[in-house]
Amino acid sequence: QVQMMESGGGLVQAGGSLTLTCTISGMTCGEDDMAWFRQGPGDERKAVSCITSSGSNSTVADSMKGRFTISRDNAKNTLYLQINSLKPEDTAMYYCAAKCSRPWDYYCSMSRAKYIWWGHGTQVTVSS
Repeated sequence: QVQMMESGGGLVQAGGSLTLTCTISGMTCGEDDMAWFRQGPGDERKAVSCITSSGSNSTVADSMKGRFTISRDNAKNTLYLQINSLKPEDTAMYYCAAKCSRPWDYYCSMSRAKYIWWGHGTQVTVSS
């Protein structure tokens, strides 16, 4: 059974930084894409960033480029999201997600519907 658990959220002032962590256990896929999504108050859950199984390719949502960096450490079964220059509009619940991928998949998916396993989320609140 795949389990994913996020940590690292909290209350921060605008302009600050956070690193979110997602630990994964029970993954049985040979290859897997992983991603971060976020859901603000009254909003739908939206993709932030995704990364391929090897970590060689990643995608960041256009509106978040330059401040969000995704990475993974496969030896530690851990996914990270570095967020810099936090803004009040970054306030949201942040979720990590995973899905099996194929060895020949060059790009990861930013589609929420394709992700099978999800964590319960970690809250990020940015004060102005």
